[in-house]
Order: sequence, then C-alpha cells, then structure tokens
Amino acid sequence: MHSLVFHNIRSHKRRALAAGVAVVIGIAFLTATLLLGNAMTRGIDDLFAEGYSGTDVEVRSTEVIASGERDIAATIDEALVDELAAADGVAAALPVVEGIAQIVGSDDEPIGGNGPPTMGVNWVDSDRNPYAIVDGRAPVAPGEVVIDSGAADTGELAVGDATTVRVPEPVAVTVVGIAELGSGEQLGGVTFAWFDTPTAQSLLLGDPDGLYAVDLQAEPGVSAEQLRSTIAGSLPADLEALTRQELIDEEMAALEADFLGFFKTFLLAFAGIALLVATFSIHNTFAIVVAQRTRETALLRAIGASRRQVLTGVAAEALTIGTLSAVVGLGVGVGLAIGLNALLGALGAGIPTAGLGLTVGVALTALVIGVVVTLAAAIAPALKASKVAPIAALREAAIDQSGSSVVRAIAGTAVTLAGAAMLVFSTDIGSSPMQIAALGGLGVFVGVILLGPVVARLAAAVIGAPVAALRGQNGVLARRNAMRNPKRTSGTASALMIGTAVVALFASLGTSIKASLGDLIDESFGGDLVITPEGFSGAGLSPAMSAEIAEVPGVESIARLSVAAMLIDGRNDEPLATDFEQLAGVADLDVVEGDLASIGDGGFAVGVDYAETYGLALGDELTARFLDGSTEPLTVGAVYANDDLMGDNIVDARVWERHAATPEDIVVMIDIADGASLAAVRADVQTVVDGYGSPLLQDSDEYLEAQGEQIDQMLGLVYGLLGLAVVIALVGIANTLSLSIHERTREIGLLRAVGQTRAAVRSTVRWESVIIAVFGTVGGLALGTTICWGLIRAIAATEGFGTFAPSVTTLVVVLVVAMVAGVVAALRPAGRAARLDVLDAISSD
Repeated sequence: MHSLVFHNIRSHKRRALAAGVAVVIGIAFLTATLLLGNAMTRGIDDLFAEGYSGTDVEVRSTEVIASGERDIAATIDEALVDELAAADGVAAALPVVEGIAQIVGSDDEPIGGNGPPTMGVNWVDSDRNPYAIVDGRAPVAPGEVVIDSGAADTGELAVGDATTVRVPEPVAVTVVGIAELGSGEQLGGVTFAWFDTPTAQSLLLGDPDGLYAVDLQAEPGVSAEQLRSTIAGSLPADLEALTRQELIDEEMAALEADFLGFFKTFLLAFAGIALLVATFSIHNTFAIVVAQRTRETALLRAIGASRRQVLTGVAAEALTIGTLSAVVGLGVGVGLAIGLNALLGALGAGIPTAGLGLTVGVALTALVIGVVVTLAAAIAPALKASKVAPIAALREAAIDQSGSSVVRAIAGTAVTLAGAAMLVFSTDIGSSPMQIAALGGLGVFVGVILLGPVVARLAAAVIGAPVAALRGQNGVLARRNAMRNPKRTSGTASALMIGTAVVALFASLGTSIKASLGDLIDESFGGDLVITPEGFSGAGLSPAMSAEIAEVPGVESIARLSVAAMLIDGRNDEPLATDFEQLAGVADLDVVEGDLASIGDGGFAVGVDYAETYGLALGDELTARFLDGSTEPLTVGAVYANDDLMGDNIVDARVWERHAATPEDIVVMIDIADGASLAAVRADVQTVVDGYGSPLLQDSDEYLEAQGEQIDQMLGLVYGLLGLAVVIALVGIANTLSLSIHERTREIGLLRAVGQTRAAVRSTVRWESVIIAVFGTVGGLALGTTICWGLIRAIAATEGFGTFAPSVTTLVVVLVVAMVAGVVAALRPAGRAARLDVLDAISSD
C-alpha cells in the first residue's frame, strides 16, 4: 500500500500540487504570524531590558489615574533623591522626569503620535545611562533639547537646527544633541526629547520640585531584590519600589494588552480563515479523487486489500501531501515574515525584532497544524473509499454522484433558522445582544454550509440561466455541468463563500460605522469647525491656542474638551472637562433636566443612563478626588440624553484645571457667528493654529471624512489579508475543474467527435467556473451582509447608536472580481480540456 501511495502521488503530481498549494499558503501565513509575533515580543523585551539597564530599583507614586490613552501618575518630592541616595546599598539615586513631548520636524509637521508614545524625559549624566549621545552634547539650559536618532531621521533634523516641541504648549528649542541606545535599535515610532532636569520639571510636570520617579543603582554585591527590600520598608504608603525586571514585565504587559496581543490575534484570525478555506479545497480534491478511484479501490479490495488498508492508504497520501506542503509553507512563511516586517518599517510602524529565525516551537506548530488540517479534510473521503465493495470493480461508474441527503437538509435548515432567530431577536433575549448576535451569525454560517449541497443544483440552474440563454449550447453545457454534482459544486463554492463572507462583513461594518459616526455628528455637533491633534498618542492641544482663537473676529463659541484625571466618588469614570456655556453653543446633548449654559464652577453634567445607574438627580452632590490628594464637591447641574459623542459625565473645566499641572485639550469645537464668512474666519483660525504645531483644522464634513479614512485603511489591510483566502479558494476551483475534466474525458471526446470546437470546449469550462464562482460569491456576500445587519442591530441596542449601511459598491466590485477570477481559474483546465486528443478521449476509461 505504501508503494501504491507514492506511485499515485508521483503519477498525479499536478493534483497533489494543487491540494498542497492550499496548505502552503495557509501554513506560510501562520508561520509568518508566529515568527513575527514571537520576534516582536523578544525584540521589544530586549529593548526594554536595555532601556532599563541603568536602573536596579525604581521608586514612584502608587497614585495613578487612567486618562484617555495614557495613565497619569502623581509626582513625588525631589527631596526624596537625597534621602534615597543615603540608604544602605544605594550607589546612586537619579531623578526621573517623564511626560508627553512631541517634536515638530523641519517641515513643521509633528513627528509620531499615531500609537507609540512621544516621550519627554530629563537627561541624566550617568555611566549606566542606556542612551548615548552620538552627535552633539547634553542639554544644559532651557531651550536646548536632545532628540533620538529615529526622530532626527524622520523630521530631517540635525544638531544646531531650531524646531518646536509641543508639551502641549509649543516650546522653541535648538537641537544640541542626538542620542540612541547602545545597540542602535529603536522602538518603532516612539520618539524621545531630552531636556535638562529643571526644564523638564517645568515643562512636563509643571512642578519645579516634582519628579515622576527616582531610579536607584545598587552597590556592587547588592541585588535588585535586596535593594528593593531594603528601600520598601522605609517608604510611605503612597510610594512603591519596583525592580528592573518588574518594570520590564509591566511595560511588556501593557504593550501586549494595547497592541501586540491584538496584532498577533488579528493575524492569527486571518491565518485561521485561510486554513479553513484550505480545508474545504483539500476535502473537495480528495472527495473527487476517491470517486475517480472507485474501480481501482474495488480491484484492490477484490485482490485482498482490507478496508483498513484502503483507509490507511488515503490517509497516508494526505499525510504525505500535508507534511511536504507544511515544510514548504515554513520556508515561504519565513520570507513572508521578513517582508511583513519590512512593510511595517516602510509605513513607519517598524517594530524591533530579535531576529526572524525559525524556532523549533514555531516549526513544530506549523507542521502539526498543516498535517492535521490535511488529514481532517481527507478523513471523510478516506472513510468513503474504505467502504467501496469489490463488486464495484465491475461497474463503469467512477464519478462521485452523491448529492444531498434529507438529514443534511433538515439539519441545515434547523441550524440556519436557529441562527437567524438569534440574529433577529438578539436585542430581546438576555442582557448581551452582541454575544447572542455573534452566536447567531455563527449558526447561520454553519447552517448555510450544511445547506450548500441542498441548494446547489437550484442555485446553479438560476445563475446559469442567463449563461445558457446568452452563450447558446456552450452555456447550456456549462450550466448542466455545474448542476450535475451539487455536492461537489457546493464544496468548491464554499471555500470562496467563506472569504467573500468575511469581506462583506467587514466592508458593511466599515460603511455602517461611518454612517453611524455621521449620524452622531449631525445629531450632536452644531458647530462649524473642529480642531484635533494629528494622531492620538502625541501631545494634545494647548489651551492657550483656544484663548487666541476666541479673539478671532467671527468666532461665536469655542468649546474645549479635555480628559480629566480625577475620581468621582472613588470611581475612575474618565469625565470630560469643558466650559459648559461654550459647549451649549456648539453641541446638542438633548438636555432633559437643568441647563448646560447655566452650569458654573463646580458643576457636573451626567447622561441619563449614568444618572440612573448611580441614582443621581439634579442638585445632587458628588466628590471629586485628584492626584494631588485634594478633593472638591461637584453638583449635578444637568442631565442629558445624547451621550454617544461626548460620554456620560462632564465636569466644569475650572475644577479640573485647578489641579492639572499641564492641562491639554483633545478636541476644540468652534461655532461661527451668523453672517460671518466661514472661509475668512477659517483662514484667520488657521493662522493661529499654525503657531501651535499645526494640529488639524477641519469642518464637520472633513472631520467625518478623516474618521472614515482611518476605517478605510483598516479595511484595506483586511482585504489584503483575505486575499490569501480568496487565492486558495480559486486554486480549489481550478483543481476541481481539472479533476472533473479528467473524469469527463470520454464525454469531451464525444462532443469533439460530433463537431464541438476547441474554442467551444474552453468556453464551456470557463462558464462552468464562472457559475461556481458566482454561486460562492453571492452566497458569501449575502451571508456576510446578513451577519453585519444583526451585529449592527445589537450595537445599536447596546450603545444607543448604530446605522446599518451595507457597502453596495464593494459588494458589486467583489461580485465582478469573482466572475473575472472564475475565468482566470478556468484558464488552465479549459486549455487542457481543449487539447485532449479526440480518439484517445473516446477510448479512455
């Protein structure tokens, strides 16, 4: 049997290659994901270790409040440096000042801010400083700055250049030095601006006597753990001491939660989709092959082969193809990982890697999954082969004529209806509409896959009707060929259906989210202009900018919004801070109690749901607690219903700014006076904005379009990744057609003998491919759009907003592309069919 297995593979190399390609693509993507994820983790961990190499123990405040995209910690007294320096086991105590500082490049555009932090730090002269100045000198006075080499390259800045650093106030500086880690590596996208310590304290903390932390270096012979134990006992309750390794672990955990975890899961999900599509393609290939070998298998049984041997033979063939394909996929995956990393670097999001070498763990994982996927796909055909009776050797039938069963029809209908019911009634069942809708979507997906063979004949007939009408006898033959084996047609189309379903789901989700944002802005924002930072992780907007804009002729109202780092009755609800009188002029929050414009100092406005959750009413008092340890009373001055755009709790800006050392805004909304020229006012406002690091000034339509562009960028990545699954599906279509042509060899020969031309043969095969491709695509588009509809309804019920807006343009484009792809997939099989020798074909078995 083993000899027979290898003989079959050698004799049908193309067939084995076609089945293997699906595994190669899936395993390559999986390998690249694992390699890139692991290398990123190791590389970043190594960088953090190098970055903290000058620190054995760090002492910092335990008072931390989450504020928007980052955490804000309380400062500690600078006097602590001398106290800790005198402690046993301490060789040196170094002050640490940290904050947000965004460097502006030579083109007046801010550098970074699109995810990785833009750090402002004090420069410390120490033998153990992990950063070394590679050009210039250290900063020693206000107006001097050292920047990292990555920022210098991106911003085209050199020693001696004058530029601006936003903190968020624009600070004019001169670059006096460029620094980098001793290894020369950079944490992609992260920028550093180093100041002398007094300047850093003033700009970053707003406190000339405050520090973010104190870094301790241990004396020789004293371990970090020993030093931490010595120090911790003498610290007050609001301070903590952490070792270097604890700091590294903390940084890695935060990065894993914010980016790395999502990145790896995102790529693994698409690798899973590719492998699922590959499973369908491989299953279809083995099902056809087993059917074509019916007489061969029966002869083996007739000469003594047992069912177990037949089953083992098919499984061994699958094992061989799976193993070889997985090995090839490993090699391709290494190259793909290198390419993906280079692409990330070109996009400005390069991440340090510790080398992309293939590890034993990744190799074993990929090999095992490749083999398991192939075996799982081949198990049903193998079992079917083992059941072939010896008497079948006397029959002519060697074609898989299996269709659909009553059990399949009933099960598929039941699962589909159950899933559809969960999608429709997800908002009325339980308290978790999203989870119910997602489960319902999965049910519909499984049900449609089960129903595929049941509806395939009818679907092929309907889709093929125009082909038959327009393409004459060639179209009629193509339609009948697609109808003759519903199970095979469905299995081939299902692979394509999965890919197109996910495309339709994400495309419709994207357009629905954009439509929902548009509705939110239309309902809540009544102003004319919006100012936002360029990026979301850089410096915010300077309050001084808004003060200048307020003086521009024609500006009626200007509302600043900032995230207030405070606890409300002990809860971190991350309230927004604003001037309520100005907010009332640019936003419609649908106030149901009280009046926004009349809320004064110490006022607090809450959403209807927030008020209900915490039992609040107009006039109730709450307590705000700040990082400086002080508290202030807040009084509920308004309750509003429209909390989708600005959150469910807002505090008067004066309360927050009394306790904020370096206040910054996240958005500024402007309303133009009636009769004023929007173009003229905008031009004057732009002049002011340009003096503050050039944040984005947009009207409401441009702001909405900018949000949509971010969604489109994500969709572009999704489409690119799904392209792999679609390629696998098209390979499956081509393979199915090739195998079906093999089993229809005599039929094609007879058609040629009675006058069908080579061109007609090619046309018949091409249109059969198009019918199958359209069947899978239409099913996938309908499936993905339906699931999206259910999810958007659940989001609307949970979040209070959600507009279903299917991406009609994308769906049409996908359908047209699928038709073209069907033609492309059929080129080789059609050519092969047309080249068949008539006499040889007629005389074939």
